[in-house]
Amino acid sequence: MAEVYGNASSIHYYGQAAKRHLEGARRSIAARLQCDPREIVFTSGGTEADNLAIFGTARRFAAGSHVITSCVEHPAVLNACAQLEREGYVVTRVPVDGSGLVDPADIRRALRPDTVLITFMHANNETGVVQPIGEIAAIAKEARVVFHSDGVQTAGRLALHLNDGGPDLFAISGHKFGAPKGVGALYVRKGVSLQAQLYGGHHERDRRAGTENVPGAAARGMAAATSSDWASVAPLRDKLERAILDRIRAATVNGGGAERLPNTTNIRFDGIEGEAMVIALDLRGYAVSSGSACSSGAVEPSHVLLAMGLSPAAARSSVRFSLGPSNTAEEVDGLIDAVTSAVTHLRRISPEVLHG
Repeated sequence: MAEVYGNASSIHYYGQAAKRHLEGARRSIAARLQCDPREIVFTSGGTEADNLAIFGTARRFAAGSHVITSCVEHPAVLNACAQLEREGYVVTRVPVDGSGLVDPADIRRALRPDTVLITFMHANNETGVVQPIGEIAAIAKEARVVFHSDGVQTAGRLALHLNDGGPDLFAISGHKFGAPKGVGALYVRKGVSLQAQLYGGHHERDRRAGTENVPGAAARGMAAATSSDWASVAPLRDKLERAILDRIRAATVNGGGAERLPNTTNIRFDGIEGEAMVIALDLRGYAVSSGSACSSGAVEPSHVLLAMGLSPAAARSSVRFSLGPSNTAEEVDGLIDAVTSAVTHLRRISPEVLHG
């Protein structure tokens, strides 16, 4: 920010220095995603990337056109689809099973002659459940429909090869694996057209107007080049789950039977309010969540867990734990003790104390 302060669109020395950093970051991200650097569009984050993909595709077609999505998407996708409905588009929301997985056959059945977009997340932000986007991509390709996937939870955490039969559009956010908040990107497969949603200069190959955030992009590129091995986190997550299920009665892993991200687990503690668990663990030095951070303050139960068939009470009794490569086995042991202590205390004082 202090040394490379030029505008990357300027032709003078300082501008070209900024341009070199910007394009270096683009190459780094493309290498991580296994795609062409020219297919990377920088955005302000995952939400803007999702919005650019959804509106940029759907608005190329007349109102009344059809979009397919799921019931468990992030609000960045759900609310964008709701806006399309207000504009006259038709949206089909495909259900998920008890593990949180969509059945690709349901997507095939939902297709219509006027379907213009399929949008499904790669992995869920609350449960970590990974969707079969390879199968979905094949269905979309066969139907000649654009396929967008919200990959905010998976970029940097799972191996990705976007040019190997994956989605046409793929949204990512830097802060999920080490870059600052407020910088993201959208992968746009070569040949896929988007209607710009911001109007201004010819930045990002006319796909996203506005002076690029060079420091943010450079940090994003560095994070892509140096991101840790997230696969090594899975044993810690499994250790956490096994210990909690062994020590605490009436505890269940939501989506535990499906393929999941290596770092995320969502556990239900019957008879306890999730918000009470969040507070109890915070007082013990552990930051967990009872839902999506983007829905903080919401009193409604998780739409993801409800879609998986949980009752409102069960959904409110669920807590999400997210680990990272920097966590240790000793820290997980401490978390297990803290969870056990918190559950024991809360069930003792809860009006819904479990019996038997």
